[in-house]
Amino acid sequence: MLHKLLSILSAVLLAAGALPAAAQVWPNKPIRMIIAFPPGGPTDIVARVLAQKLGEQLGQQVLVDNKPGAGGNIGAELAAKAASDGYTIFYNTSAIVINPALYGRASYDTLKDFTPVALTAAIPMVLVVNPQVPARTMREFVEHVRSRAGQINYSSSGSGTITHLASAMLASHMGLAATHVPYKGSAPGLVDLAAGQTQFMTDTVNTALPYIRDGRLRGIAVTSLRRSTVLPDLPTFAESGLPGFDAAAWQGVVVPAGTLAEIVARLNAEINKALADAGVRARLAAQGADVFGGSAAEYAAYIRSEMPRWAKAVKDSGAKAE
Repeated sequence: MLHKLLSILSAVLLAAGALPAAAQVWPNKPIRMIIAFPPGGPTDIVARVLAQKLGEQLGQQVLVDNKPGAGGNIGAELAAKAASDGYTIFYNTSAIVINPALYGRASYDTLKDFTPVALTAAIPMVLVVNPQVPARTMREFVEHVRSRAGQINYSSSGSGTITHLASAMLASHMGLAATHVPYKGSAPGLVDLAAGQTQFMTDTVNTALPYIRDGRLRGIAVTSLRRSTVLPDLPTFAESGLPGFDAAAWQGVVVPAGTLAEIVARLNAEINKALADAGVRARLAAQGADVFGGSAAEYAAYIRSEMPRWAKAVKDSGAKAE
């Protein structure tokens, strides 16, 4: 009997010791980074900079896997159901706190199915119009849209995304009647806007910037409380008659719930190291991104605090997933 008990105790101790060992050898193969939006979009641009640096630091490839659709829900669902072994990470956006308020039922639970790792960056958005729209200020834009009620269309990167919600909030605050035209990502939405298929869009600064610089689109105002460093001549929404308006497309990294705490801690440390790199910061600053970082606990608290804020924004704006 004693021999049997000692054998059981030995097995338990060995099993307990195996967990830190597994974390210590992580990673020993490539890591998949799921992005819920298409290549070339605002999330993809920043995520690839981080993925490249993380791969260099970890000595393993971080392979970007774009899974666009349903306002980010397809990629989120795939990530939530992935093995919690540290080899699938989800480069998430603010969609994970917006979508619960937009969709009646989601196949994942933001707070239960993910373990937050780190807040990485936030990118202000900018209201842009097709050059055929004569407006150059927010007042002129509002007057133009009001005078053409029902004739104005606006692009977004998909139903329920922050680009959809920001425009819906603007329309609601200003009493504008405009039709939402969702796309599978910012890139195709901007292309059609520049071609005149739609008339305006509220998109992230980093993806809209090339269109503004070459004259294919005209910037009106930015959604952040402070002016953008890459578009310093554009006023904020708050300066343009919408006091307190603040919306930015923030991004971060989460992993499937149940991932070892040691792996989460290592990944958090590596992300913070990457975000502190001068080259990475310069590349992100060039896109107008504000770089963050911080602890996993801080990111978890931030996600929890953002959920009620965006739930209220969705309700007040009347935005709905289409």
